[in-house]
Amino acid sequence: MSLSRPSNAFDALAPTESFFDREKERLVEEISTNFEELMTHTNVLNRKLEEVFGVGKEFTTVAALWGKFDSLIREQQTELAASADVGVPGTGGANFAASVNQNQPR
Repeated sequence: MSLSRPSNAFDALAPTESFFDREKERLVEEISTNFEELMTHTNVLNRKLEEVFGVGKEFTTVAALWGKFDSLIREQQTELAASADVGVPGTGGANFAASVNQNQPR
């Protein structure tokens, strides 16, 4: 008789798995499945965020170009305003555009 193995008579009488073991295995399997699903959704979200960031980076050059255009227009407007002191002869004002804008009803 070997001491390393229990007798077969005892094994036949014992249930193969208890309710606790079956429930534990079911819950572990459910947790594993849900965790894999969570990882899949997290990876999809990560890819979408990278796409959004990539699209945003594509507009940086366009935004810089519009910023330069805006600064050029502002510079030209300040230069025109500074040189508009001459005015139109016979109007009595130094700046015809400013006097016309002030006299118009709002």
